[in-house]
Amino acid sequence: MPQIKVGLVGGGGIAAAHIRGYREHADRIGITAVADAVQQTAVDRGGELGATPYTDYHRMLEAEDLDAVDICLPHHLHRDAIVAAAQAGKHILCEKPLCLTADEAADVRAAVRTNDVTLMCAHNQLFLPAVAKAKELLDAGTIGDVYEVRTTDSFYNDFDPATMGWRASSKTSGGGELIDTGYHPTYLMLHLAGGSPVEATAMLSTHRLKFMEGEDSAQVLIRFDNGVVGQLVTSWAYQPAPVTERFSIVGELGSLHSNGNSLTYQLRSGETDTFHWEPVDTFVAEVGHFADSLLNKTRPLHTDEEGIAVLGILLAAYEGARTKTIAPVLQT
Repeated sequence: MPQIKVGLVGGGGIAAAHIRGYREHADRIGITAVADAVQQTAVDRGGELGATPYTDYHRMLEAEDLDAVDICLPHHLHRDAIVAAAQAGKHILCEKPLCLTADEAADVRAAVRTNDVTLMCAHNQLFLPAVAKAKELLDAGTIGDVYEVRTTDSFYNDFDPATMGWRASSKTSGGGELIDTGYHPTYLMLHLAGGSPVEATAMLSTHRLKFMEGEDSAQVLIRFDNGVVGQLVTSWAYQPAPVTERFSIVGELGSLHSNGNSLTYQLRSGETDTFHWEPVDTFVAEVGHFADSLLNKTRPLHTDEEGIAVLGILLAAYEGARTKTIAPVLQT
């Protein structure tokens, strides 16, 4: 048996990426039970993993000797699963977005804090080596005080009405592309900006996926309490131009930029350097970090605190787009 026994909640979609992580770290952490509302999915995943299948995660929480759960459900089901797991005393790895509303965020925070469990947000792109290096350079003051952060996550998505499923509905997705793929450049923005978000606004568009209830593209502006201004672009409608960076940061002494696999900084003094990395499986790194956090009793890179802050940015951006104003980021 692994040192940390995990119950997988939701066996479809993104669960496959998480499973790669458990296989790589099988000496420390592993899935011993799986729950999915679709019985065949539960049975198939259970057979694949050598795990006990359930169609109700509440039953799994009652019957299994688990240390943690990994929540890979559709967005609108996250809050209830987090609260149930916390009340059962289980640590939690939860896919993004953490939840969908300020009220849900308050419920999550209360459940996690009251029951003294660790919650880690599955913000996998933070485990890119380029992101870690950028954070190291920023913390060392290499480019001085930060003025501007830009993040991008766009791609040509071939969703159609037959394959999009629950993501086509704003009620179950929480909005549109911005709260889905757009969640990635938002938590990356938060991580690199080094402050707390205070206000945001957005322009939302539906360029191509007209059958969606929500937007397929968004441009967002965010101000942080340390003076940093963030600009974010995200889309399912189009592939960005080849020169588009994954992220860039401008400060008083210079700037840095990255395409995800390399990072370059250039100072006004003329000093410059470039770093390169082979592609990494960020989901494998994410699961390993979750295991380390539980075994060493250390704080994960992003907890419910950051997950709620990211949600606050998105909710303010949606409100700004709705009212054509700059909306405050509500503190939960």
